[in-house]
Amino acid sequence: MTSPADDPRRRLRQAAYLLLIVLSAGSILGRILAVNSVDYIRLEKHLKDKGKRRDWQKQRPFLSANDRSRWCTVRALVEHGTYAIDDIVSQPNWDTIDMVKHDDLGREAPAADEGHLYSSKPPLLATLMAGEYWLIYQGTGATLDTHPFSIGRGMIVTFNLVPLVIYFLVVARLVERFGATDWGKLFVMAAATFGTFLSTFAVAINNHLPAAVCAAITLDAALRIVYDGERRLRWFAVAGFFAAFSVANELPALAFFAAVAVGLLWKAPRQTLIAFVPAALVVAAAAVGTNWLSHHSLRPPYAHRHEADNWYDYQFERDGKIRDSYWSKPKNRSEIDQGEPDQAVYALHVLIGHHGIFSLTPIWLLSVGGMVWLCLRREPDWRALGLLLTSVSLVTIAFYLSVSQNDRNYGGMSSGFRWVFWFSPLWLVGMLPLCDAAAGRRWTRGAALVLLALSVVSVSYPTWNPWTHPWLLDFMLDNHWVRLGM
Repeated sequence: MTSPADDPRRRLRQAAYLLLIVLSAGSILGRILAVNSVDYIRLEKHLKDKGKRRDWQKQRPFLSANDRSRWCTVRALVEHGTYAIDDIVSQPNWDTIDMVKHDDLGREAPAADEGHLYSSKPPLLATLMAGEYWLIYQGTGATLDTHPFSIGRGMIVTFNLVPLVIYFLVVARLVERFGATDWGKLFVMAAATFGTFLSTFAVAINNHLPAAVCAAITLDAALRIVYDGERRLRWFAVAGFFAAFSVANELPALAFFAAVAVGLLWKAPRQTLIAFVPAALVVAAAAVGTNWLSHHSLRPPYAHRHEADNWYDYQFERDGKIRDSYWSKPKNRSEIDQGEPDQAVYALHVLIGHHGIFSLTPIWLLSVGGMVWLCLRREPDWRALGLLLTSVSLVTIAFYLSVSQNDRNYGGMSSGFRWVFWFSPLWLVGMLPLCDAAAGRRWTRGAALVLLALSVVSVSYPTWNPWTHPWLLDFMLDNHWVRLGM
């Protein structure tokens, strides 16, 4: 699976990789520059025609309650010096359902006149974003409220597009290093740049994209150490830092972190203890520290959902009215957020149904075959890679399938099962052996291309907003094949 350094077609393939990256980055940049809550355009015109002078403007480059929750924290930190978002969510067009409530000591505060509102998202990413916003705010005086499009879109480029281009470059290196055929390498790179939901979600701030970027960098560093005999401490530090940051963005990535840590400790215990562990601790300290500063708790907000300490069950005041939290009662929620009552049905739709990992993005079927192929290899190192990718995938997916009914909402209003998007770099590497095997026959190449085309359909379906239903769910709902909610 290793290409010789003097391969005469290597430069041609690298040019093709760069071409794919430029095409994907350019298309994403175009979408970022046009990102807008287009569902408000007609409403704005109606309100303006009705003579609404002050409250007719509704459009924003913040596409859902999910990403607005983080943007609210960014504004609150820079403009008010606090993680509390009460003053932000009370402003027109800045509301969000992804928030919790507690007092200044982190105790439950359900009454409308008690405590403060906070984003329910882990605060580390929003804190990092606040650094860029602080520079803009101090340097120009402009705010995300007065200049939402210029500042918001610019920050999306910084925190989404730039890391995604780095991700593409890292994946290209992995493909070139571990692929065996020209066709297989080009296919996997095409899948990376156009066939996963990472590009779909690149227009909205979210935790899934940075988790995938960190997982790719971690995998690259770890494979350098294992397969290339790299022993410089910098690569152990890179692996530790980004493995921990992937966990900070996606807690179930702890399985990936643990697998990498154990593998490196086995291969090079001294370097792992000297560089990997301290780098990981830096990220852990940042994640726990920002959570403490925000909530006065070592546990993230979603760990405060039991009856004795439920930050999601509260009342708050908006526009002079006392309102219940969106999450306090099932009847307050949209149909999909009421949760799937049947766990077997949930598993079916997560895997091959309307939010299916394999029905929406069937290229991952190639990853399943490729990982099995790796597990059956005679060479111990390749078997180890196959076992790592397979075990982490199975453990994490099993975790997602075992959640309680309140959490069985398919990721909420989302165009795919977003909790597995961070697996993209792992599964792209995993599909390489099968893609190389498919390269030798016309019919296998054709079958793989059909899987890629279907994946691109799902990725492209949410033209304006990734926070929409998948095309397959819309199709099933239109034909009354399924229903959501209880």
